[in-house]
Amino acid sequence: MGSSCGGSVDISQGFQCLDGIRSIAESGRFKAWLLDQFGVLHDGKKPYPGAISTLKKLAGQGAKLVVISNSSRRACVTIEKLRSLGFDPSVFSGAITSGELTHQYLLRRGDPFFTTLGTSCIHMTWSDRGAISLEGLGLQVVSSVDDADFILAHGTEALGQPSGESLPMDLDNLEKILVMAVKRKIPMVVANPDYVTVEARALRVMPGTLGDKYEKLGGQVKWMGKPDKMIYSAAMSMVGAEVFDCITVGDSLHHDIKGAQASGISSAFVTGGIHANELGIANFGETAASDAVHFLACKYDAYPSYVLPAFTW
Repeated sequence: MGSSCGGSVDISQGFQCLDGIRSIAESGRFKAWLLDQFGVLHDGKKPYPGAISTLKKLAGQGAKLVVISNSSRRACVTIEKLRSLGFDPSVFSGAITSGELTHQYLLRRGDPFFTTLGTSCIHMTWSDRGAISLEGLGLQVVSSVDDADFILAHGTEALGQPSGESLPMDLDNLEKILVMAVKRKIPMVVANPDYVTVEARALRVMPGTLGDKYEKLGGQVKWMGKPDKMIYSAAMSMVGAEVFDCITVGDSLHHDIKGAQASGISSAFVTGGIHANELGIANFGETAASDAVHFLACKYDAYPSYVLPAFTW
């Protein structure tokens, strides 16, 4: 425990394999822990074994805990979701989500991109998971690309209607709308940059997949969340922490680990989340082969400081 995972690799690609966070936590090295939720704390349906008690022990060490998530939901909804799953909200200093950032930037319109964005939008949202409300933002949802100033992607299941209802729509048809939109050169705001997320061991398509498609078509995309630095800066501001005080814990190399790396923040990669299949992991808590982790880190150009099977003590 605590030794390098092996291999003669470049120092930037070296990481420590641990079987839990205890040694890092008790060292007092990090004052703020920026914690992803899906794939780290829970699978969307239930907490992972040991996650609740690990949070309590970590908070007991005096660490400040911030949920940092690419969820398209507002921060308050995220905390309430954690409560409903059995987590104690009092252990967290707060939450910062892609959905919260998107809401605040659309509300304030201070950023140059948002200042010129316009107010009419095609709204891609959820259906089964519950549509996202745009209340208080002064936006007009339109059903035709010809009437839209921009595309707002909160979900991948439905198209928001001017009435406020949502019309269920599959991914292929949403992508056809993107093809029409790119011809008009209207920008797209992605309120959840994840491509997929873990949901009860299955992978579910997220709005980042639509954003990636739009960029490949030649469209302009504003990514509101990890791996962009803005969400890490917001989390650090929330607890008054500097870069060297923080560690990010996440299960996505492309989003959590690469984002932390770009921001100069240490990171712990949980292997049992969205990369479990790629790493050949079948069961919770199973240790990934170090050469498989190295291969994947190189593939995504994302190099964690630590590697963990799960978020356990």
